[in-house]
Amino acid sequence: MCLAIPAKITELDGDDMAVVALEGIKKRISTALVEDLAVGDYVLVHVGYALHKVSPDEAARTLQLMAEAGVLQDELDEMTGADQ
Repeated sequence: MCLAIPAKITELDGDDMAVVALEGIKKRISTALVEDLAVGDYVLVHVGYALHKVSPDEAARTLQLMAEAGVLQDELDEMTGADQ
């Protein structure tokens, strides 16, 4: 079984690469499989590749489930404004 995690794009470059952030960790990933991405979009990330663009609502629901399982609380707080 594979797991893809939603992450927010914080930077894009012209070479099908982007930087995503999740829980304060930033990672450079390939965006070669997904078109029409912009900074601020959420993508499902698996082993260094963006697999699919997801809505902020879908990303929030997935991250909520992960937070309920005891992981990713910081990202959920950031999305919902609970840390402000």
